[in-house]
Amino acid sequence: MRLTTKGRFAVTAMIDLGLRQSGGPVTLAAISQRQQISLSYLEQLFGKLRRNELVESTRGPGGGYTLARKASDITVAEIIVSVDEPIDATQCGGKENCLGEGSRCMTHDLWATLNQRMVDFLTSVTLQKLVDDQLAKGLQVEEAPSLKRAISALPVSQPIRINAPNSVFALGNAFSKA
Repeated sequence: MRLTTKGRFAVTAMIDLGLRQSGGPVTLAAISQRQQISLSYLEQLFGKLRRNELVESTRGPGGGYTLARKASDITVAEIIVSVDEPIDATQCGGKENCLGEGSRCMTHDLWATLNQRMVDFLTSVTLQKLVDDQLAKGLQVEEAPSLKRAISALPVSQPIRINAPNSVFALGNAFSKA
């Protein structure tokens, strides 16, 4: 099985969403910050998750993403497949043409069986189980920040005003008056 960062990040982001969705929609920016995943990458992943009806989006202030179904009804296999991550260990992609047209390699059946076991395992693991595992490990889920704090956690700085000439000509005029 070739599980790339696409599948790993999708599962991680869905666990984060599952942990926090009781507080309302969760922003991708918040998931990005907590999980150290690029925001633009999350936007791509969540677009696919939304098209596959695993998450729903809410626009506007206080918007974000929520699970489209109960976490107990979403499997890890669904998450991985929804972001176009193939669950396949065969060299031929399951087409049985490992050595050319119509010719299988000697280990094709081994890898095909492994594929089936992986799919069976990932189908048996629900998002709710992964969420529960995190809570059992003692993960503390912070309450949703207030809307004002969510917009900017940094203090607003005032621009610095400098009373200086803004061109060489103004500088020359300033010296000529002195």
